[in-house]
Amino acid sequence: MPGKYALCFPGQGSQSVGMGREIFETFPCAKAVFEEADDALSSHLTSLIFAGPEDELTLTKNAQPAIMTVSIAALRVLTDEMGAEISPVCMAGHSLGEYTALCASGVISFWDAVRLVRERGRLMQEAVPEGLGGMAALIGAKPDDAVKLCETVAPGGEVRPANYNCPGQIVISGLSEYIDKAISQAKTFGVRRAVKLSVSAPFHSIYMKPAAEKLREEFAKISWNEAKYDIIANVNAKPVKSPAEIQQSLYAQTFSPVLWENSAAYMSAELGVNAFYEVGPGEVLSGLIKKCIKGAVTVSASTPSKLEELRKLLQE
Repeated sequence: MPGKYALCFPGQGSQSVGMGREIFETFPCAKAVFEEADDALSSHLTSLIFAGPEDELTLTKNAQPAIMTVSIAALRVLTDEMGAEISPVCMAGHSLGEYTALCASGVISFWDAVRLVRERGRLMQEAVPEGLGGMAALIGAKPDDAVKLCETVAPGGEVRPANYNCPGQIVISGLSEYIDKAISQAKTFGVRRAVKLSVSAPFHSIYMKPAAEKLREEFAKISWNEAKYDIIANVNAKPVKSPAEIQQSLYAQTFSPVLWENSAAYMSAELGVNAFYEVGPGEVLSGLIKKCIKGAVTVSASTPSKLEELRKLLQE
């Protein structure tokens, strides 16, 4: 069994109506996490997660705290109810998931974290009027080609790469009219397929800078601790641990590309990680990691049966 592993936490897009219901109904500690989220947000987030409607759950300000809540509830089940002792080499998360990793590593309390990511979602949503910004996935694109495409259709920087997810999958972000131009010209830059994403704002683009400035003000309102485990930051694919460098990386992450492919490579090549355990809803990160690291062991866990499978792996 692989000896060195990382715990990873999913980002926006992994949400689905009904996620986490099984652990909520089975484990008291999971139910307590959901109830704490409702109290912290003064809202019925749990009802929205379990019953929808889907279009409301998908709103950035709801999806972010919802995914975090399910992820932290699953982690608590693993450690508190199932008695698993965790000793990851590091933790990492995709965009929103980086905040979950910080909570899991003791940097910020769950109460503060879930309130912070709801505010993050609201600020990101409001940074650009709806319809003016968007994102697109470039399938089969090389990094240099994605950059050239963006520079050609938007020489003023109106659209740029926002997510380097895995080999052959790069997401671009920016103003909608330039996203459309990039999609129409993508094939001439060696891109196999360009797909417009169903998002309401140009995340991880320069248009998120105003949100980042306001978010930094929110950082000052809560308590921060040194991380128990290294957190691999999205913004530079390097470990961060102190509160000061963590806050700076989160600030920059808001308007900078998510370097997930580089993060996976760093964890594998530099830290010797060969197993990646995704704690939270969906299997997005596990799928990306398999494309980034050949032969990597992955497990996605947010149900009782998958968490039990993960517990057994951690014991071996």
